[in-house]
Amino acid sequence: MKKIIPYSRQNITKEDINNVIKVLKSDYLTTGPLVKKFEQNICKFVNSNYSVSVNSATSALHIACKAIGLKPGDYLWTSSNSFVASSNCALYCGAKVDFVDIELSNYNIDIKLLEKKLILAKKNKKLPKIIVPVIFGGHPHDLKKLYELSRKYKFKIVEDASHALGAEYFGKKIGNCKYSHITVFSLHPVKMITTGEGGIATTNNRNYYDRMNLFKSHGITRDKKNFSFYNKESTYYEQHELGFNYRLTDIQCALGISQLKKISKFINSRIKIKNFYDKKLKKFPLILPKQKKNIKSSWHLYPVLINNNYTKKKKFQLLNYMRKNKIFVNTHYIPIHTQPYYKNLGFKKKDFKNSVYFYENELSLPIYPGLKKSDLKYIVKVIDNFFKNKNKR
Repeated sequence: MKKIIPYSRQNITKEDINNVIKVLKSDYLTTGPLVKKFEQNICKFVNSNYSVSVNSATSALHIACKAIGLKPGDYLWTSSNSFVASSNCALYCGAKVDFVDIELSNYNIDIKLLEKKLILAKKNKKLPKIIVPVIFGGHPHDLKKLYELSRKYKFKIVEDASHALGAEYFGKKIGNCKYSHITVFSLHPVKMITTGEGGIATTNNRNYYDRMNLFKSHGITRDKKNFSFYNKESTYYEQHELGFNYRLTDIQCALGISQLKKISKFINSRIKIKNFYDKKLKKFPLILPKQKKNIKSSWHLYPVLINNNYTKKKKFQLLNYMRKNKIFVNTHYIPIHTQPYYKNLGFKKKDFKNSVYFYENELSLPIYPGLKKSDLKYIVKVIDNFFKNKNKR
């Protein structure tokens, strides 16, 4: 088999392409009517009051922290089992970062460990201002319990739901912000839907919404009600904050609007692939992902772990073997605290053992709409060949 099978990829239809072409022929390419329409459609889909579109989930995390008022001297806690953006957003604000280890049942932040850490932090007067729980692979954690802790210990919750557009917790869409202050989604090509590059933040708080809009566009307002000085010119504007150019374009939003219409179909395709893997892979020495009760995962990832109790083979061997056979599995994630930059901040590999264990044993199998049955059979065959070969290195 010569073609490459990636771990994930976009699914673009003729309808998507035609909708983008319409924008290219219109009067607006950058910030136009489709930006607002896309934001409104996201609000309707997740049932939030407000949403703010930006050029990446990283940007969304940054302006979410800025909107809440994260500043030098403050702490932000997150999971080490994530991409670096989940913690970098704190450093952008001059704040300090700390991590909470994951639980090994769903690979999300361990709520019990978090509670213990909060008790100690309160004694030391180092409570976090923001906690960024990462909804790993699209599988929600215990949102209600985390929200109860936020009320008790006075921190804000910015959900990193980059993997989780379309996921549900007790029948409600992630992003409705019942149990969070702000929720962030990624619109990268490997995610549930795509705008090329892009991100979006949802909230029910009008102040956070206004401030995120301000920060995403240079800190500039054109709303007369917010002006510090009176001016008769219709082109007048004022800069009130040191903001950024994080805007999403009408071209991208045209794609996002078109993609959002198909999100249920996309997720159902992922669930079918997940069910195939569940059935075909259970005979191998692998730990397969499980979905907890009252949870609906978006199945952004299908992570499997080498089961060390039943094989001496290592994750890197399986990963390299599959890539050699054109199956581009991936790792999610190299623990943030083990990155050289964060080691220089004082973190040690042993600090968060579950995240390290997960990295050393996990790989993400291909899962995306458009993945053919023949591809899936080939993936299982390659895994079978790997475990049958006793000398595989």
